[in-house]
Amino acid sequence: MNEKYVAQDIEKKWQKYWEENHTFKTEYDESKEKYYVLEMFPYPSGNLHMGHVRNYSIGDVVARFKKMKGFNVLHPMGWDSFGMPAENAAIKHGIAPKTWTLDNIENMKLQQKALGLSYDWDREVATCKEDYYKWTQWFFTQFYKKGLAYKKEAKVNWCETCHTVLANEQVIDGACWRCDNPVEKKDLSQWFLRITEYADRLLADLDTLDHWPQRVKLMQKNWIGRSEGTEFSFDVPSINERISVYTTRVDTIYGVSYVVLAPEHPYVERLIETAPNKAELEAFITRMRNMSDIDRTSTEAPKEGMFTGSYAVNPMSGEQVPVWIANYVLVDYGTGAVMGSPAHDERDWEFAHKYDLPIKQVVARDGEAYSLEKWQEWYHEDGILVNSGEFNGQTSEEARKNITAALHERGIGEGKVNFRLRDWLISRQRYWGVPIPVVYCETCGEQLVPEEDLPVLLPEDVKFESGAVSPLATSESFLNTTCPKCGGPARRETDTMDTFIDSSWYFLRYTDAKNGKAPFDKKIANYWMNVDQYIGGIEHAILHLLYSRFFVKVIHDLGLIESNEPFRGLLTQGMVLKEGSKMSKSKGNVVSPEEIINTYGADTARLFILFAAPVDRDLDWSDQGVEGSYRFLGRVWRIVDAYHTEAQKHNAGELTKDEVALRRELHRVIKKVTEDLDNNFNFNTAISAIMELVNAMYAHKDKAGSINSVLANELTHSLLLLLAPFVPHMTEELWHELGETTSIHTESWPVYEESALVVDEVEVVLQVNGKVRDKLTVSVNITKEELEAMAKESSRVQEFTEGKNIVKVIYVPGKLVNIVVK
Repeated sequence: MNEKYVAQDIEKKWQKYWEENHTFKTEYDESKEKYYVLEMFPYPSGNLHMGHVRNYSIGDVVARFKKMKGFNVLHPMGWDSFGMPAENAAIKHGIAPKTWTLDNIENMKLQQKALGLSYDWDREVATCKEDYYKWTQWFFTQFYKKGLAYKKEAKVNWCETCHTVLANEQVIDGACWRCDNPVEKKDLSQWFLRITEYADRLLADLDTLDHWPQRVKLMQKNWIGRSEGTEFSFDVPSINERISVYTTRVDTIYGVSYVVLAPEHPYVERLIETAPNKAELEAFITRMRNMSDIDRTSTEAPKEGMFTGSYAVNPMSGEQVPVWIANYVLVDYGTGAVMGSPAHDERDWEFAHKYDLPIKQVVARDGEAYSLEKWQEWYHEDGILVNSGEFNGQTSEEARKNITAALHERGIGEGKVNFRLRDWLISRQRYWGVPIPVVYCETCGEQLVPEEDLPVLLPEDVKFESGAVSPLATSESFLNTTCPKCGGPARRETDTMDTFIDSSWYFLRYTDAKNGKAPFDKKIANYWMNVDQYIGGIEHAILHLLYSRFFVKVIHDLGLIESNEPFRGLLTQGMVLKEGSKMSKSKGNVVSPEEIINTYGADTARLFILFAAPVDRDLDWSDQGVEGSYRFLGRVWRIVDAYHTEAQKHNAGELTKDEVALRRELHRVIKKVTEDLDNNFNFNTAISAIMELVNAMYAHKDKAGSINSVLANELTHSLLLLLAPFVPHMTEELWHELGETTSIHTESWPVYEESALVVDEVEVVLQVNGKVRDKLTVSVNITKEELEAMAKESSRVQEFTEGKNIVKVIYVPGKLVNIVVK
């Protein structure tokens, strides 16, 4: 055995060994209890960063520990490989997106292997490969047949230069994030998935997710945004129409002093037709339409509005109220119109103050005077109705019920459950994504591509010039096809799917990754699902997790799996920071995983990143911390060597008192580490306990020189088994140095002995008037009287009690004796 620990000498050797021996290959085996651990798969950008290293190291410890505990562990990895960056690379560097993506995958896979991660690489998936996206298209067809995929006109952010739809997040100050040219709102025919059909279930089933962070569940709950309210309408005599609104506060209907429409509302054009300031209104509408939804609805954004010149009739009071247009109302949220009841809504209050609209109090609270000067928090709360006709004196809750009933009787309103959640827009006008398997025929209209003709392949004869139409439209061979119904000429859909679709079912494909006849075998998927532990960043808390939950519910309803939820447990790990900031090239504070592995080895990188902070907190990178982790592994290397030498001396026999104490420490640490890893993620405290064991082994060696060979053997084996999930390479090397011939990662996890934890002796503190004067090591069975007598006989105690009266003796069993003297 080398005297010095040199990571580079051993890590590649064991990575090769694991690959050749299929150490981490997983088979479907119903006789074993399964455990499915999964880290979110990466986008193949080219290089791993420290956030990846942390994510994968956490998952790897869980996978290795569960395997050693006897579970049949599924721990796969793949690539979320469609998306915009590959297309941008094609435009910028003239590289085909496929080439760019596959090259990056190869590089990142080498980096993952260099970390010693225990993946079953036979299950690897890449969402951009035909054998995967064939089934993504197949799922689209199932959604379509169930009425869950549909096409409709929608207002989108459109960049004329790039000829593509942009997400709200890609519009910066009204300009395109890529070309800086103005973005406009445009009506486009777009594909949607009807996620709103599942809103109630998505919300209700959050309560079944006991192993999810509360914070994430709350984020999803707020995003779904269920509310119970009333939908009713205002008559607008000037255009002979009714404007429909939805409110959760119909109890404030008598306080309505205006109605506001979204600039895109279908009635706006007719409402302003005869307005004297029509040109000014049209300019305002155009400006509002071209603002992003995020800018319009931000709490910081100023509320802007204009009066249309028309009036609506309050259905309860009969009063005429002005109809306004404002930036804060969105056409696709609710009905595209809201009632303004400024006395009891802060946003309405601000709007009414700005434009000098009436503010009428209709809800009161005992002992509280309503003032128009300053908004008070209680104004938006429930109370007792005033200035509200026949409903005066009713509580808000009673009035909501009774006013809704009155509106219903008149045929203009009803109670309604509403959701903030909107249907999922999945159309993207770009190339590097899954083609939507639909064709358009002059005779037969919209037609699905038959399942037997899937996949619809991405063509390679496309043009990527920036500013071209959707690249798929530039491929004649792709665009022109035949109608599956009548056989006549047809053209293909040229939009591709949002890449969130690819990642909404990949965890199911891992269960049966090589299946060519179906996305997965039902029996196999039912064995593995759901994912027992999912690990990834908090930034995916809403969209990815919500979409995956939606997909699984639909797949469940299709009868393909029993699971109703994808992920039983969820861990959202913290970020890796440097000097308090997120690592980024622009800040020049990036630490390269390759650099750390080349200098210290993968085991050091893993150990540091798991020890430096609790996994759910942000971790601040520390070069000294990395150095310290490396030094600790050197200490392990040397102590295992020293104890292994002792183990070979065949020095058996009774254990000395110190050896019993050392064995007790070993079993204490086994217990502690097991508890820290068993469905917990207390990796930092588990590693800390192992460090305490190593310190105890050194202390014994320095004090005693030699050690019982049976105990030495137990210590070396147990120490390596405890460390194996954290530092797989070094423990494998040392395991074989101990003379073992199987992989340490196929061994059973050590079990602590209760009997070894029993303490025979304890150290008791002796105090005089509360100050420590001596210590005694005594039997745990010593009586109070015996201990008091021993305390009084201590020469150190006698120095402080001599010639004084003992007033009383305070006794804390197993801890202390305090003699109080005067």
